[in-house]
Amino acid sequence: AQLMYEAGFRIIAVSDQFGGIRHPDPHGLDVPALLAHRATAKRVGGFPGTEEISNADLLELDVDVVVPAALENQITATNAGRIRASLIIEGANGPTTPDADLILERRGIRVVPDILANAGGVTVSYFEWVQDIQSFFWEEGEINHKLEKVMHRSFNQMLEQANRHDVSWRLGAYLVAVKRVADATAVRGIYP
Repeated sequence: AQLMYEAGFRIIAVSDQFGGIRHPDPHGLDVPALLAHRATAKRVGGFPGTEEISNADLLELDVDVVVPAALENQITATNAGRIRASLIIEGANGPTTPDADLILERRGIRVVPDILANAGGVTVSYFEWVQDIQSFFWEEGEINHKLEKVMHRSFNQMLEQANRHDVSWRLGAYLVAVKRVADATAVRGIYP
């Protein structure tokens, strides 16, 4: 939420393990103030000017983007028909069930799949490994720049495969992933 807020998104609602909050003001939440509140209150609930909602209700708000970022199986066949966002960015591992995926696809709701959307951490771990091997360390801004390039390229590859084969973004990402594994296997051989 903080990174999206800093990028200019209006953050309308957030949740934690205790429940969610929604800000009725169309300008959205003041995320830095919310983070300060959470640091002392240990939860997002009770943040001034907000109303508490359930995590399930948060997923069904009338917003542009939903980012399920913590638990798997949050968007299911039961609630996929009530999702009103036009874009879901899977920050968690497996937050959307296969049944829900089909419903969302039929409804024209795009899903940036978890294997792409939350790959930043693994990518930065790779950068750390490369730096350690070389005994050379990049500044945070340079790492973020390199990460942005990798993520843009990966998104474009996923989109190209999805468009070429007329499939969902998830299947497009899988096509890219399977090809990468196949290419690596061809270069390395099956047995190391």
